[in-house]
Amino acid sequence: MPQGPSRYTGSVSSATNEPNRIERRSILAVDYGRARIGIALADAETRMAQPLMTMERINRNEDMRRLRELVRGHDVKQIVVGLPLRLDGTRGEMAEEAERFAQRVRKQMGVPVELVDERLTSWEAERLLEEVQGRFIRHEKLTGSNKPQNVQAKMTVDAVAAAVILKEYLDRQRQTAEKA
Repeated sequence: MPQGPSRYTGSVSSATNEPNRIERRSILAVDYGRARIGIALADAETRMAQPLMTMERINRNEDMRRLRELVRGHDVKQIVVGLPLRLDGTRGEMAEEAERFAQRVRKQMGVPVELVDERLTSWEAERLLEEVQGRFIRHEKLTGSNKPQNVQAKMTVDAVAAAVILKEYLDRQRQTAEKA
């Protein structure tokens, strides 16, 4: 990962404090886009980011409904939304859309939502996918098999980009904890 300014850009919510609430265990990351939403997940204990899926956008209400199902189904305690800043760090139209999306998620999901700088995550995701696909191509040549040996062969850039966003977030959390 390129070193540079912190990719963490701040919280857009506060945690809810409900009595007798079971502690949620997962952290979900979103790579927001106009056509697709990449989703990644990390278990709070292992803190390893894994691509989960890519959702084709339908409309605001349906997108929120499907996201709510994921939040409930995976026992999510935190959501991280990628903030697509320009390379110079300024906010453009997509960053504003992502911020509005994060606000809707916060209001509708009832869990804390953090925005994380996602500059270069799609590039990193494409690089990782090329590396993984290269391994499968080499495996196919060696074995004569044309079947994917791993689900990762089918993952899209959006889901992998969400995992990169989540990994950056988790790394920052670890660094902060180590300094404390």
